[in-house]
Amino acid sequence: MNPFKPPENTPPQPPQPTGVRVETPNLKPYATYALIGVTVFIYGLQLLSQRFLGSDYPELIGVKFGSLIRAGQLWRLVTPLFLHASLLHIGFNMYALWVFGRGIESRFGRLRFLALYFLAGFAGNVLSFVLTPDPSLGASTAVFGLLAAEGVFLYQNRKILHGQARRAITNLVYMAGINLLIGFSVPGVDNWGHIGGMLGGLLFAWFGAPYWKVEACSPACMWWTSARAAVCWLASRPCCSCSSPSPLWAGSGRSSNPH
Repeated sequence: MNPFKPPENTPPQPPQPTGVRVETPNLKPYATYALIGVTVFIYGLQLLSQRFLGSDYPELIGVKFGSLIRAGQLWRLVTPLFLHASLLHIGFNMYALWVFGRGIESRFGRLRFLALYFLAGFAGNVLSFVLTPDPSLGASTAVFGLLAAEGVFLYQNRKILHGQARRAITNLVYMAGINLLIGFSVPGVDNWGHIGGMLGGLLFAWFGAPYWKVEACSPACMWWTSARAAVCWLASRPCCSCSSPSPLWAGSGRSSNPH
C-alpha cells in the first residue's frame, strides 16, 4: 500500500479561510474637480476686479459680514466658500480639497459629498457669525468638515478597515489639531469657522456616511451595504471566510466588473 495515499474513508478537508482583497468603488471625483474649478475661476474674478476696477467686488458681495447677514443677506453664509484672500490661501484650501475630496466623494457619492461640503461650510460660517463679528472668507470651513467626515467614516467602518482606520484617524486628529493650534496662534484666522465646519461635517457623516459590512457571500462575490444599497463586487478569488470579517480589508482601487 502506498504510505502517502490517505485512507479512502477519510472525509475531505474543508478549504482553509483565506483573506480576500475587496476593492471599493472608484467613482470619478467630478464634483471635487468642479468645486476646485469654480473656486479658482471666482478667485480669478477677484484678481481681475482688483486690477481693473480698483476693488474686490466678489469679496464685497459675498464675504461673511455680520451686520449685512443680520440685514437679510443670508447668502453670505455660503458664498465665502468660493472667496479667498491670497494665492497662498486658495492654494492651501484647494490642495486640501483635492487630497481629501476625491476619496470622500468616491465613498459618499457625488450628491452626498456636495451636501456634506456645503452644509459643513454653512455650519462653519454660522458659528463664526454667532461668535465673532470679524468678516471671513475661504473654503477652509468646508475642508475641516471633510476632515471630520473622513474620521467618522473610518470609525464607523473600523471593523472592515482594521489597522488602516486606526492609523488614518490618528493622522486626521493630528492634522486637525495642528491646524487649529496654528489658527489660534496666528491673527486673522477664523478658527470658529473651522470648528463649526468640523461639527457640521461630523454630524452629517454620523447620520449620512456610508456604512459597509459583509452581507452575504458566494464563491466569488462579496456583498456590501452602503447607505441601504447593497452592491456586489467580484473578488479576485473565492471567499471562504464570510462568517468573520476579520481577514478582510477594503482597497481603494477599481473592482473588476461590478454587477
